[in-house]
Order: sequence, then C-alpha cells, then structure tokens
Amino acid sequence: MTMIERYDASTVSAIAERMRQVLVENGLIALPTESFYGLAVAPFNEQALARLWQVKGRSKGKPILVLIGEESQLGPLVQTIPPAATVLMNAFWPGPLTIVFPAALGLSDAVTAGTRSVGIRLSAWQPLCELLRRIGPVTGTSANREGMTPPTTAEEISHGFGDALDLIVDAGPTPGGRPSTVIDVRGPIRIIRDGTISRDAIVAELAAHSLYLDPDRR
Repeated sequence: MTMIERYDASTVSAIAERMRQVLVENGLIALPTESFYGLAVAPFNEQALARLWQVKGRSKGKPILVLIGEESQLGPLVQTIPPAATVLMNAFWPGPLTIVFPAALGLSDAVTAGTRSVGIRLSAWQPLCELLRRIGPVTGTSANREGMTPPTTAEEISHGFGDALDLIVDAGPTPGGRPSTVIDVRGPIRIIRDGTISRDAIVAELAAHSLYLDPDRR
C-alpha cells in the first residue's frame, strides 16, 4: 500500500528519513517540484531505475532528469562542469533550468539512455530543496504514465498509480504551468526545450560572459 506523507515545516526531518529508507529499498517516490509532481528513485540504483521505467511505461530511448538539492551534489553525476554551465548555474539556479552535462562514467544508461549526458536541475521549490539537501540526488521524471498529463496534486498521483508507488510526499497543489527550460552545454550551447526561463534571458546572460548559443541551433 502506498504511504502518503504530508509535507510541512515540522515534518521535514521525518519525511527525509522515510524517503531515505524507501530509496535504499529500491522504492519509488512521488515528489513535488516547482511545476508538477515527479517520480523519484536513487539515480545509481539499477533495480529502482528498472522499476521506474516499468511503472511509468516510458520509452527507454529517453534520458531521465536528475534533481539535486545543492550544487555540491553534482560531483558524482557529471564528468565536467563546462564554463557555460557555471555561468547559467550562477544566474538561474535554483530555478526552472535543466542543464545537460557530460555524464559521469558510472551513471547508468537507464538515466542517460546511452547519450553519455545527464540533465540536472537545482529546484527552487522549497519542499523539494529541503528534502534533497538531506537525502541527495533523485530522478525527477514527471509523475505520469507515458502520454498522460503531468499531475499537480497527490490525489491525481494516487488515482493514476494506485499501489505502484511506495511513498507520496504531499505538499499540496504544485503550480503547474510551463516546464523547465533545457539547455545543453557539452559543446556548442543549444537550447533543447523552451520553457519558464526565456531564451532572451539566457542569451543575455551568456553574452555578458562572451558565450553564445550555437548559431545553427537558435
């Protein structure tokens, strides 16, 4: 049976400990983000990742986002931090910007989909940040089955997944709206998906540091 834990300031420590236990046991968690709820497993746990693919019904040709609670958690996930990433992190993190890095050599193909890259976001959503600072990185793919609308409430998740999840962290309705902007900084800088942070804001920030988007992919 899926456990539902209500998030508030007084329950952070208890929920973080419960999440830690669930993740160690190959568990699957639904978490709030600044847009929609996401599905979280430990990004280095192959059994949990396989379960995530199965529950979500997601095509294995698609990489999985990883969420962090602070920049110090990047280390085990990435091979390098390109200069453009540093500029964008300083300007837009925490916030709705997913940065695609060269993936660490030990990161599973279940996360990278064989691309040797990993998209990472430092969320600005307070409930999520508080928890991830305590438990470390988790996956952040949206908490919906493939092709369905991403949910903004714990009730939608419970209805959609039944007992397929181990834990739902209920922080009330999330804002919904546009998804995060996704930018690839591994080589020529490319915006892969337009989102909450505007293209103009990114172009201006990069230009201030003599960095520019790939002219062939603008």
